[in-house]
Amino acid sequence: MTTRVVAGRAGVVRELRAAGRLLAALRAPVTARAPWLTAALALDDARLTGPRPVAVVVDPPGGTGAPRALAALVLCGGPRLTATLLGDGLPVPAGAAPARLPARDDDAAEQLAAGVLGLLDRVLRPWTLRLTGLPLGDPTLRAIGRRRPEAAFANARSARLVDDLDHAGAVHRTRDPAELDRRLPALLAREPDRGTRTALRVTARLHAAIGQVELAAGADGDRDLLTLVDGADRRPWWGTPGAGWRTEMGAPLVSLTLSGGGPWGGGWPRPGQGVLLRRVGRTGSSVSRRSGRR
Repeated sequence: MTTRVVAGRAGVVRELRAAGRLLAALRAPVTARAPWLTAALALDDARLTGPRPVAVVVDPPGGTGAPRALAALVLCGGPRLTATLLGDGLPVPAGAAPARLPARDDDAAEQLAAGVLGLLDRVLRPWTLRLTGLPLGDPTLRAIGRRRPEAAFANARSARLVDDLDHAGAVHRTRDPAELDRRLPALLAREPDRGTRTALRVTARLHAAIGQVELAAGADGDRDLLTLVDGADRRPWWGTPGAGWRTEMGAPLVSLTLSGGGPWGGGWPRPGQGVLLRRVGRTGSSVSRRSGRR
């Protein structure tokens, strides 16, 4: 297996699409698949100084076929570079891990961990890797922890939103994209946070178009609920604020934080090693692991 680094929006979108079979085989949630993460890229593009997307890809032997593992990251500049998962910070259904570092097996996870750390170790300034919203037992996180014992892990118990509208009377449920598009502005006007409103509008419209969003309206007109639907998997996503929604205990969420960078022996390139990442642009390109040449 070989590891590649792909920089820029177009290249990352291409790799997300190529990983479709891998994500499906691993039963990744809607929030870890290509349409959702493409929407995340679109939201980042709308920002004047948005983060720069990068994909670390583990290819199968021979380099053909679906990737064996993938990490879609965004790099935020400044005196300290911060690397997070693509889609981090978007409003997601609570109660289950929304993110994934998909790897076909433990060997692929080891390669992916090495690729992510190799990307950061050659950056010419201090950096922090912050991976959040992952499921318990993620093999790539375990591999990073083995390679970097100083990495800090944290577990948090999530709370799942409960769809109890049917207990309060008649409920109108629809997945019709046209109806959702028509009703979405009034629905989201109740959301007080502007950034959340924008993210909900972009992601809801995109996923409604592919049949993965349900809008449920209570009989009283005061409680509306958006749910992400993927086959039999239903994840209540966003409900009218202040409408007394019930919650129940959800799955644990795992996060990892690791910092590096500095003089040789930390994250700086050693003499003759070259630079892995001189500049991450918005056009798709691959970067050599060793030389930094495009």
